[in-house]
Amino acid sequence: MPIYEYICDDCKSQFEKLVLNKQQEISCPKCSGKKATLQLSVFSSSVAGGSPKSFTPSSGGGSCCGGGCGCH
Repeated sequence: MPIYEYICDDCKSQFEKLVLNKQQEISCPKCSGKKATLQLSVFSSSVAGGSPKSFTPSSGGGSCCGGGCGCH
């Protein structure tokens, strides 16, 4: 049961919706509008015992992940 992120086409508010099937009607919880645009979901993860790091190609070290791993 995926959770999708939407932006209401009427009031522009962002909301999430648990979608049980593709035919399920989506409505805005703020204005009850029936038209919404599906958004690209963004998520983050962390490694156990480590701190979350964001990927930026220019984060130093000269390689794609910041250097030190020898991937390039």
